[in-house]
Amino acid sequence: MTPLNLIAIAVGLAMDALAVAIAAGISLKALNRGHVARMALAFGFFQALMPILGWLAGRTVEAYVSAFDHWVAFGLLVFLGGKMLWQAAHGGEEGAERADPTRGLTLLMLSVATSIDALAVGLSLAFLRVSIWTPSLVIGLVCAVLTALGVRFGSALGPRFGRWAEGFGGLVLVGIGVKIVLSHLGAAP
Repeated sequence: MTPLNLIAIAVGLAMDALAVAIAAGISLKALNRGHVARMALAFGFFQALMPILGWLAGRTVEAYVSAFDHWVAFGLLVFLGGKMLWQAAHGGEEGAERADPTRGLTLLMLSVATSIDALAVGLSLAFLRVSIWTPSLVIGLVCAVLTALGVRFGSALGPRFGRWAEGFGGLVLVGIGVKIVLSHLGAAP
């Protein structure tokens, strides 16, 4: 695998994470380094881990994983996107406390949902008999960098567009979930 191919794969895998990071940044009231670090590290870690798990699993579990992985990602993204849409529509007062998408179960669900496609890449690399360690590291680092940039960009949009931006971020998450399901069902590229 050439370095250019590897970078292209890493950037392609990180696009969902980038979009989710922008949406998360929009929902944050006051961005700090902790928000950026938590999201970038979690997304990068899971994006690096999933190809390793896929590579280790090889062909033995491919049929089982591919049967439901897209539904898991869809469910997580639609749930979180729906929650953002609800908050945008029923947000209450401007100073009201919102859930922090860079903490706890929300961060875990977002990390897993945006990295499931990387599992399939790991399976593919196992079939090609490619060592997984360098690709996994590059995939994780690219995802972490793009996630950090996405959270910062989303945070800059949030104060300017308020609830509209949060609603749009929710729609983006739902749209990514739908795209994942459609692509696995063969209805979308």
